[in-house]
Amino acid sequence: MIELKGVTVRYPNGVVGLDDVSLTIPDGQFVVVVGLSGAGKSTLIRTINGLVPVTEGSLVVNGVEVAGASNRKLREVRSGIGMIFQSFNLVKRTSVMNNVMIGQMHDIPLWRSFLGAWSAEEKEIAYQSLERVGIVEKAWTRASQLSGGQQQRVAIARALAQDPQVMLADEPVASLDPPTAQMVMKDLQRINRDLSITTLVNLHFLDLARQFGDRVIGMRGGKVVFDGTGVEADDKVFEDIYGRSLTADDVLPGQA
Repeated sequence: MIELKGVTVRYPNGVVGLDDVSLTIPDGQFVVVVGLSGAGKSTLIRTINGLVPVTEGSLVVNGVEVAGASNRKLREVRSGIGMIFQSFNLVKRTSVMNNVMIGQMHDIPLWRSFLGAWSAEEKEIAYQSLERVGIVEKAWTRASQLSGGQQQRVAIARALAQDPQVMLADEPVASLDPPTAQMVMKDLQRINRDLSITTLVNLHFLDLARQFGDRVIGMRGGKVVFDGTGVEADDKVFEDIYGRSLTADDVLPGQA
């Protein structure tokens, strides 16, 4: 479970990233966070992962208090969290398999990762992760030869190979075309349902949030301005989150 109580994050330049945020996210829930750039979506994910320190309040992830935690405790928290990024963050010059194996680095000595000395069990975990996102046939393809959607699926497989309790995805479909965005979101949704991995996904488009989120959280100016189901996220909620009325440009093609 992830629990935030009165969490405020204030950056050194005085900018407030999170403003008195309180949320409880149960195990296995699929949560989509929506809002404009600067609304606090990325700060929320980075704070949960211990990358941004809590200024005020309490943050508990999988039973560990993150606020003020030691480096050892933060490493413990991060070992149970799989991260997925907008820019994929793959090592383009090496194979898909090697990229996925990186997800297991927290469990193995550093020298083994440098030498590529993976055990049969570790390789099997990587293959299973690739199978879950339907890209196992690309295991030995160089990552640079993949399309954007394929690269993001590799990034998801890398996170899965970590055997996480929580997956955090920061704008994972922002650089993808609408059909590919749908496929990646379906992968994340299926993995959540099959493996009961608590999943938080940051998105810009409210229509995708309505379609895929068990729960939709809307943020604006570092505050939570909406917390409910996709069905409840109507046009009035759009105004609360984005500060303006819904237009055709705010709906992905084929999602109106």
